[in-house]
Amino acid sequence: MPDSEYVVLLLPSILTLFLFFILIKRKRTRFNLPPGNMGWPLIGETIGYLKPYSATSIGEFMQQRISRYGKIYKSNLFGERTVVSADAGLNKFILQNEGRLFECSYPRSIGGILGKWSMLVLVGDMHRDMRTISLNFLSHARLRTHLLREVEKHTLLVLNSWKEDCVFPAQDEAKKFTFNLMATHIMSMDPGHPETEQLKKEYVTFMKGVVSAPLNLPGTAYRKALQSRSTILKFIEGKMEEKIRKMKEGRENLEEDDLLGWVLKHSNLSTEQILDLILSLLFAGHETSSVAIALAIYFLPGCPTAVQQLRVEHLEIARAKKQLGEMELNWEDYKKMEFTQCVINETLRLGNVVRFLHRKALKDVRYKGYDIPCGWKVLPVIAAVHLDSCLFDQPQLFNPWRWQNHIITKHKIPSL
Repeated sequence: MPDSEYVVLLLPSILTLFLFFILIKRKRTRFNLPPGNMGWPLIGETIGYLKPYSATSIGEFMQQRISRYGKIYKSNLFGERTVVSADAGLNKFILQNEGRLFECSYPRSIGGILGKWSMLVLVGDMHRDMRTISLNFLSHARLRTHLLREVEKHTLLVLNSWKEDCVFPAQDEAKKFTFNLMATHIMSMDPGHPETEQLKKEYVTFMKGVVSAPLNLPGTAYRKALQSRSTILKFIEGKMEEKIRKMKEGRENLEEDDLLGWVLKHSNLSTEQILDLILSLLFAGHETSSVAIALAIYFLPGCPTAVQQLRVEHLEIARAKKQLGEMELNWEDYKKMEFTQCVINETLRLGNVVRFLHRKALKDVRYKGYDIPCGWKVLPVIAAVHLDSCLFDQPQLFNPWRWQNHIITKHKIPSL
């Protein structure tokens, strides 16, 4: 066949490929992406983004990019094309459209260490089911009758362990309190018991690996954490088998038991799913709460007026209870702690226990003229909103009174 005939036969295919590439190019270029810099190949700007900085700031990396590009910018983080948002409106939009336009998308290493059934990495129906099981256990009635009583009990255990004029690390004491509380409610473990202390030791090793570089090499924190994870899961599984055995023997009422018993009683989850759920809740409940408590202890000495107002609020409650001949705190007492709630809110705002979230766009999304393509990672930076001077007057100042009207706007600190 002559060469000219080959060309004629191939021409339609060549034209089709040409048009196909034009369409792809148009699709790629039609997005109006936010400004930004994608950084180095593969690693992008991840190293700079994760550089340590004070919890009461957004860090030099974020500050520089917001100054250069604005509150919404693009980057390459955690090996993925990313839109970073320090914009309060976009952050709210992302969270309000969870499951419709966006979904959780944490790095693969997080799923590797917390487990593929962890609520932190699950999306869709499975995440909803796991969340429902957990929330049903922590019902309003249980919070009022069980949890509040246990919080007071474990608080007194920690306070009574302190010696007069002793010095101790506040964060360690906060971690002791939250771990014991979570271990009690999750698996009915007694504080100070040898098995509780051993589990706590493994958990500390596990936590060091969660926040370390995901290098599964001998001697690394990540490898040690994986080994501790295996030990913790075996321990939880042993508790499961013990509860199931007691249930069959009629010696344990799982209906009113701890979270592990509740899950066994009220769900059809597999053993692997239960293990990951229990581990993820132990992680979530312990870590964030202990950091928040330590931050409150750190912030309060710098604001003596807040300490005095807290003391007055709590002494009034104690005085009223004494007159009634009551000892334990109840739900009505908790509701009277209005300024205490303001202190908690301000601690979470200024301390930024959770600095940013990992999300992924499920569809092409447009916001304020910018496009977020389907499949792109989205990082709502919560800390940037909490420390925004357009939303909070003197955002670096610890000012619990700004929350008294429950309005996020500019507030003035009262005369001291």
